[in-house]
Amino acid sequence: MAESEIVKKLIEINGEQQVSMSEPMSRHTTFRIGGPAKVFVSPDNIEKIIKTIELLKKEEMEYFILGNGSNLLVADEGYTGIIVSTENIKSASIEKEDGELTYICAEAGAMLSKVSVLAAESSLTGFEFAGGIPGTIGGAVSMNAGAYGGEIKDVIVSADVLMEDGKVIRFTKDELELSYRNSIIQKEKQLIVLAAEFAFKKGNKSEILAKMKDFSQRRRDKQPLEYASAGSTFKRPEGYFAGKLIDDAGLRGYRVGNVMVSEKHCGFVVNVGGGTCEEAKAVIAHVKDEVEKQFGVTLELEVRKLGWQ
Repeated sequence: MAESEIVKKLIEINGEQQVSMSEPMSRHTTFRIGGPAKVFVSPDNIEKIIKTIELLKKEEMEYFILGNGSNLLVADEGYTGIIVSTENIKSASIEKEDGELTYICAEAGAMLSKVSVLAAESSLTGFEFAGGIPGTIGGAVSMNAGAYGGEIKDVIVSADVLMEDGKVIRFTKDELELSYRNSIIQKEKQLIVLAAEFAFKKGNKSEILAKMKDFSQRRRDKQPLEYASAGSTFKRPEGYFAGKLIDDAGLRGYRVGNVMVSEKHCGFVVNVGGGTCEEAKAVIAHVKDEVEKQFGVTLELEVRKLGWQ
């Protein structure tokens, strides 16, 4: 099928308003970097995303599933495939109570902040750590997101996953193989999180809100939230902290063009305004080289790449 016919089919499935051409990816990533996606489609329910993926697989089209773009660095040339965004698949609600536990179900595009507020307002404890993470449920499950001693692994019960053959299978927590910034979703690239279920215990609402406020203040104090970034640039090396290694290597404030190692927190590479992917790549490469040269530690990117190697 010709590309124009595929676009026509995508419009049939999703509606004209949900399909756009040459969409700048800088608008859809927290790094504010990235050239145009050839086609950008944002299904507004799970059935449509399943049909969209079925079409793209059938036509052997390259595609990428996008959440909030909070952990992504896109090439300046953009992406030649089709971006499938979960931004409109974002419902979250309390599902049931069972003994001491209350269950929340959230779709892949729901923001972690939204779900954490829902839990807090319902006096449910265990999700306070997620309040300031600028990602979606789908991305958080995929990478077992965490902060301040908590992680998705602590609270998830199951996830509905779209399989390579088009079936939707419910994975238990154990089947998700959640580990530090990893899961079976990342290992098996064709798997897509559609929704997830979490279990929480009742807590004291004022204490929960106070904890979330404390975490939020700590983020503002320690992280360069005034600049665009993709969060922590590198995974934590075993036995070390990436930010300290980078600082000890004398790289605080190291800059190429409009991208630099944050002076506030060396674990963050930030876009100070108008930065490019090439500049970010240059900063990242230099940081990795220097840390390996000086300390013999290989830093591994936590940020995902799109459109470049």
